[in-house]
Amino acid sequence: MTKRNHSTAKALMLAAGTAMAAFPAAAEISGDVIRIGVMNDQSGPYADNCGPGAVVAARLAVEDAGGAINGKEIEIVVADDQNKPDIGAASALKWLDEEGVDAIVGCSASSIANAVHDMMKERKKPYMLAGTASSYFTNERCSPMTTQWVVDSYALPRATVNALLESGMDEWYFITVDYAFGKAWEADTTTFIEEGGGTVAGSVLHPLGSNDFSSYLLRAQASGAKAIALANAGADFANTMKQAAEFGIGSDGQLLVPLGMFINSAHGIGLDVLQDVRLTTAFYWDQNDETRAFTERYREAFNGRYPNGPQSGHYSSVAHYLKAVAATGSDDGEVVMAAMKDTPVNDFAMKDVSIRADGQVMRPLYAVRVKQPAESQGEYDYYEVTATVAPEDAWRPAAQSQCEMLAGK
Repeated sequence: MTKRNHSTAKALMLAAGTAMAAFPAAAEISGDVIRIGVMNDQSGPYADNCGPGAVVAARLAVEDAGGAINGKEIEIVVADDQNKPDIGAASALKWLDEEGVDAIVGCSASSIANAVHDMMKERKKPYMLAGTASSYFTNERCSPMTTQWVVDSYALPRATVNALLESGMDEWYFITVDYAFGKAWEADTTTFIEEGGGTVAGSVLHPLGSNDFSSYLLRAQASGAKAIALANAGADFANTMKQAAEFGIGSDGQLLVPLGMFINSAHGIGLDVLQDVRLTTAFYWDQNDETRAFTERYREAFNGRYPNGPQSGHYSSVAHYLKAVAATGSDDGEVVMAAMKDTPVNDFAMKDVSIRADGQVMRPLYAVRVKQPAESQGEYDYYEVTATVAPEDAWRPAAQSQCEMLAGK
């Protein structure tokens, strides 16, 4: 990273933290260390979505905070949940009860996040979701200690479905990963389809970590649906797309619709398969000078790899959390969370973004088109941003929320 870019990054941190300066100092830092846990799949089918790259982003946020607050060291600890609820829950419990972890950034499967969410609520410690996408964490299961930083299963498909319905794609079929996240994704998307006058011809569930999608794809193809929605992610999504290309699905008039895709998946699958696919994303590395400067730092720290939305969200959530700790002089969960919600998020990816009472970070999203191979000018030059989706057009309206913390708002 150049000295100029590093100075810019630190200046942004200082400027963004100024708004928190009005908060009075509270209790001292417990255990004389600020310890943040990063939990996700480190080596399995979702490792490319967050994995080691999310740890890199969190550590960049610690670097920008100076590595310590009021002389108290900031420490990042990492757990590989292996996509197994018992392992994830046990890791979180050990962190909280034995190792003095003050906050957790999660990019786990929803089945794991459910358990951690309840633990953090009980112990009154911040839980920052930066990749876990089930929408119920800020809806019917909302907690004063949980915040949603990147995307969820409500916002991601909303803009995509509305745009496709307008173009006549009014009959859909789902290929869905068989666990809570996939089912929530399908349910939310179905609501948008039906509210927009479309119909769902059917759906099929597949296990997490599947290798053979042929039977699922052939059933979707045989349905005759105009759009085949893919409610999966990571390696599952990549395998689905590659095998769909082998069957000619997508070139036969049916449209393959990823409900959520990160740029690392585009890199692995290739533009020849994905060209002209439309999707919604929370972050694109090549949006402006600030996102490009962060990407330069990230690549230097992570073997030349590019950040995706969840990985950038790990930086944003950790950086905002640390600003709140610095402003309050405390790592008390309730004190820090109050400061986080009372102060707009400002960093390379977000400007003056509020955190709603239900924990939703009210960031804009971006409608993008995957470029054709001939349009790409270089590595990871994959997206054309076609529109900015305003927060009120992306996230669940407060009036429709079941979250008790949004009552009357």
